[in-house]
Amino acid sequence: MKKRLTSIITSLALLFGFIAFAAPVGAAPVDVFKGDACKGNTSVCGKGGSDIFKVVNNVINVLLLAAGIIAVIMIIFGGISYTLSAGDNAKVAGAKNTILYAVIGLVVAALAFAIVNFVVARLF
Repeated sequence: MKKRLTSIITSLALLFGFIAFAAPVGAAPVDVFKGDACKGNTSVCGKGGSDIFKVVNNVINVLLLAAGIIAVIMIIFGGISYTLSAGDNAKVAGAKNTILYAVIGLVVAALAFAIVNFVVARLF
């Protein structure tokens, strides 16, 4: 049962990953080895051109978004584990710890997102 649940969760996570990070249908290819890759292409770099701080900010925001998504998936996994624990004290404690640490991770990711965006907005 545990192996089947793990395979279902892994399949859903992979499916979500493929859907979430797929390129938009109308996205034009960018040749990064020719001059300025951001010139006239606002879908890649935004309106500001090739400003390195904006690129770093976008990378940090994507990583924090991924951390938040993983935390939500772990909260769901902890809830499923809690439901399937059948009263076993060790499994209940493990599920509660999974949910607790996932909520803490979600709060840390949300605070990091807010702090990074606040600092970047004030400095640049």
